[in-house]
Amino acid sequence: MKKLTAIIAILFFGSIGFAQKGAKIEFKAKNNTIDFGIINKQNDNGIRSFEYTNTGDAPLIIYSIQSTSSCTILSKQNETVQPGKSGKIDIKYNMVPGPIRKTITVESNAINYDEGRIPLKIKGEVVSL
Repeated sequence: MKKLTAIIAILFFGSIGFAQKGAKIEFKAKNNTIDFGIINKQNDNGIRSFEYTNTGDAPLIIYSIQSTSSCTILSKQNETVQPGKSGKIDIKYNMVPGPIRKTITVESNAINYDEGRIPLKIKGEVVSL
């Protein structure tokens, strides 16, 4: 019984050393999605921001930001954000009338997403009055 307890204790304390350390990114937008809602082409410039915070214990590095068509990335790429600091990714939708369903992919060193790839989404509808 003592051997079993000792083995369990060793495994428990050994696993603490494997706790994930590194950069983690948390976005303010629920489900990493910005909902434009129904917007008028003449009254809206199509610019929105994804705000985020590095909640990890290492610098967060954003290697690239890629978008599908009809969406332009306005933010600087290759950005480094220190632990506890925040940043934002500015995007501009080109305001083509119709439904908005676009994905922006952020590539980073964040350990809380598979391979550091974070999908950001925008949705809504553009109307022309």
